[in-house]
Amino acid sequence: MRVLHAVTLHSPANAFGGPVRVALNLAKGLRARGHEAGLVALGEGFGDPWPTSVEGVPARLFPARRLLPLGFSGITSPALLASAGRLVRDADVVHVHLARDLVTLPVALAALRAGRPLVLQTHGMVDPSGKLLAKVLDTLAVRRLLRGADAVLYLTPYERDGLDAVARGPLPGAVRLVNGTPEQAARPAPSGPPRILYSARLQARKRPVDFVDAAPAVLAAHPDTEFVVAGPDEGERAAVLARIAELGLADRFTVPGALSAAGVQEELRQAHVYVLPSVDEPFPMSVLEALAVGVPTVVTHSNGLAEDVAAAGAGLAVEPGPAGVAAAVLSLLDPAANAAASGAARSLAAQSFSMDAVLDTLLPVYEAALRR
Repeated sequence: MRVLHAVTLHSPANAFGGPVRVALNLAKGLRARGHEAGLVALGEGFGDPWPTSVEGVPARLFPARRLLPLGFSGITSPALLASAGRLVRDADVVHVHLARDLVTLPVALAALRAGRPLVLQTHGMVDPSGKLLAKVLDTLAVRRLLRGADAVLYLTPYERDGLDAVARGPLPGAVRLVNGTPEQAARPAPSGPPRILYSARLQARKRPVDFVDAAPAVLAAHPDTEFVVAGPDEGERAAVLARIAELGLADRFTVPGALSAAGVQEELRQAHVYVLPSVDEPFPMSVLEALAVGVPTVVTHSNGLAEDVAAAGAGLAVEPGPAGVAAAVLSLLDPAANAAASGAARSLAAQSFSMDAVLDTLLPVYEAALRR
């Protein structure tokens, strides 16, 4: 089966975050099972030679052009738009990681026009919105795509309700598909000073400043603790650096910016605790990656993985804010608690979020789309 995964942007800085990681994980899993899976996306930040594959997945990356000052919604590629029809006709199934942008919307519309089996996966990026641009795009394209796709994949019941609201009616082709993560070797037993990791985009919803503000309470009990705030900047890096300076903690923090996939794994393998203090996070890949390595994790109750993490004992779910984060980190720095949570994290990742389990759900969706 030839499967084309379309996602908005791939860059060395992993600027687009989780959807790219999901697309790559699925493509690699499909290829391991004998299918032909590839990636199409905009590319940005690459030098010569321009890549023709990403992590072993064949890729068509078109140079990104920024047309409007609207973040990811304002980038596109005339060459991609001109090639979209041919790209989708060469695929048996077109799997679009849909956002309100000028990349995934045109590719999905091209698949619909060509009559190709179309599967949409929205990653929480298509939800009810009062913004004018969202309303215009919903009217022109999004609603038609949600109704016309062979399947629409959602992460949580909350996301499903939002998609129904955007579509203005229940979506009969909706299928729940959780994110998965490849199996990873367990991290070494923690050693040295406690090392607390945040590795996600630096944007307001993810609350990286809360991570910084939790540090004084942790340092009061463990003065040698080291903190890492990693990830591409989406508006909060300056606030993070300013808060670190205000607290006089520059010697306790490392802020390395965006990391490669290998760099993220290296940081996870050194971490005692992983923290994602974000609110209303649908299903974060960074948490799944931490669980797979066996890093105890702290999330807020509004995180889509909070119930799983708490029920498994793989970490702690807390109320948003630095006080809850600090208390949870201190609890998980207890060596016995850390070891127990580490084992539970790996078990949770293997049993509930393995790539085999995800592909066992996804492949019948593709087969049904092909039959239709």
